Amino acid sequence: MELIRREARLTMAKMMKNLALLLVALCGAALLTAASKPARTSPPPAAKVNWNTVVARTPLDSHLLGNPNAPVKLVEYISYTCPHCAHFEQESDAQLRIGFISGGKGSIEVRSFVRDPVDLTAALLTHCGPASKFFGNHSAFLRHQTTWMAPLANLSDGQKARWSNADFGARTRAIASDLGFYSLMEARGYDRPQLDRCLADKALAERLAQHTKEAGEKDFVNGTPSFLLNGVPLSGTYSWAALKPQIEARLR
Repeated sequence: MELIRREARLTMAKMMKNLALLLVALCGAALLTAASKPARTSPPPAAKVNWNTVVARTPLDSHLLGNPNAPVKLVEYISYTCPHCAHFEQESDAQLRIGFISGGKGSIEVRSFVRDPVDLTAALLTHCGPASKFFGNHSAFLRHQTTWMAPLANLSDGQKARWSNADFGARTRAIASDLGFYSLMEARGYDRPQLDRCLADKALAERLAQHTKEAGEKDFVNGTPSFLLNGVPLSGTYSWAALKPQIEARLR
């Protein structure tokens, strides 16, 4: 009987030893498996939007730059034959892009305020091509304004007659040719047939004229540049020096 008990104890000891060895082996395998798996990492941060490249054309034939849901929305009424508009562009553009647009807190919408046939011709060309090209076209016309407006003081009788042509496309092409608009736009990658198509867009010209009329009636615009901030017309504000503190107050 004692012999049977001793064999049972030996058998149990062997079983316990084998079980311990099995557990060690299983733990080792688990550690190796865990080591072979790549460590979990946090998902990459969402890509930051470059709002200075986000441009949309609106139903008002204007163009909006920046975050369309920005809390502060600036509207600019611009005339391309207006010297004050050219000064505003040069003084404000970089500061608006860096401090207002880039962080997504502000957006800029540019609306054409058409004052004369030259202004209309320039506006047709700034609208030429995809929406993404508008702000480059817009800036080019305003920054070169003194150059292309210089010939206006010395128009010949023949040029004046061409500018009065009954055919809309012929009239705008004559203005564009005499003032160097073709060269200005060709330097931006356009070709002559494309520019001629844009200059012949009488439907857009009529809409821009209608938008100009409505701007005077609804937004009380009677000169350029004029501004709205979050839909509110800014009385007496015609320069970057006057506009800047009003934008900063709304960004706080």
